[in-house]
Amino acid sequence: MLFVRHAGTPGMRAARFPANEDPDPSSLSRAPALRADRVWSAPSTAAVRTAVAMGLEPVVADVLAEADCGRWRGLAYAEVAEREPEALARWLSDPHATPHGGESLAALAARVAGWLEGTRAEPSGVVVCDVGVIRAALGHALGLPPLAAARFDLAPLSTTELTATRDGWRVAHVNRKVPS
Repeated sequence: MLFVRHAGTPGMRAARFPANEDPDPSSLSRAPALRADRVWSAPSTAAVRTAVAMGLEPVVADVLAEADCGRWRGLAYAEVAEREPEALARWLSDPHATPHGGESLAALAARVAGWLEGTRAEPSGVVVCDVGVIRAALGHALGLPPLAAARFDLAPLSTTELTATRDGWRVAHVNRKVPS
C-alpha cells in the first residue's frame, strides 16, 4: 500500500491545525504522475485535488480523513498553545484526550488500523491523505502507540509504503520523495 501525503497547503505552511483547504498551486504543480488500479483519497479538498493532479481517479473514503481537531481546526499551533496551554499539553501527552472537542489520536489510530486490516486481502493501491493517517498506518504496522507514531516527519507529496505479510505489515519506506 503506497501512501502519498497530499500537496502542501497554506495551513501547513502557517503551522495550523488541519482544516479543509485547497492545496498550494505551486505544491500541487509538483505532484508526480502515478498509475494504480486502486486509489483511495481522504475526503479533504487537498487530498482529492492532489490525487487528480497525479492523474489518479480516487475513491473518496471518509475513514481516511485526518483526525477532527474540533474547535482547533484551522488555528495556529502557537495560538492554541497561548490560549489553552493545559489543554494542548493534555492532547500532546494523552492519545485519548479530546480537549478540542474532536477526535482523539487513539480513535484515529483505531479507525486507520481497521481500514488497513480490511485491505489485507488485496493490499495494493495508492492512498492520498494527510500526515495523521500515514502516521496511524505506520503505528499500526510497527505496533507503536499513537504518540510514538506522531514522531514521524512526512513531507508533502512524500510516499510511505507498507507491504502486507502473513504476520502483519512491513514498512518498505517512509517519507520518500516522489520523482516528478
